[in-house]
Amino acid sequence: MTKLPSFEIRPALPSDAQAVEAILTDTYLGTWKPQLAPAAAAAFEQQGKTRSYVAARLQAFRVACVDGVPAAMVDWENNFIWALHVGRAWQRMGLGGALLAHAEAEIARAGHREARLETDTFNQQSRAFYRRQGYAEIDFYPDESWDSGFTTVLLAKPLAPA
Repeated sequence: MTKLPSFEIRPALPSDAQAVEAILTDTYLGTWKPQLAPAAAAAFEQQGKTRSYVAARLQAFRVACVDGVPAAMVDWENNFIWALHVGRAWQRMGLGGALLAHAEAEIARAGHREARLETDTFNQQSRAFYRRQGYAEIDFYPDESWDSGFTTVLLAKPLAPA
């Protein structure tokens, strides 16, 4: 793994919306779109879910910035991590692990003893990443977000009290 020379983790700003949407679009194109049937991909893209998600939750996001530019993001609520995305050009440099550790520390500081998140069974890269970070796969169920036939994996990790 190549380490970045330096990056900062900070709350997302309104001016970050376009960059965060670009990160989410980049990871969608590289990870999910190749797995989707063309009709499901077209439906997802037409629904504008990425833009709506960013507009609704941007104030909760934390971003990892390299030279002031968001390269990765994380979003959590209570003890559930809704999203952790690293732009493909920035993967395998420590940003994902740093953002995950940041989210876990904040979750623990809020009094939660466990962090939870989801991925899909086909996403072997994310499953391996989360296993390396101490997460266990605890449940499997149909992924209804994509209308794709995917199976969602629920993962959990115990957290030490803050």
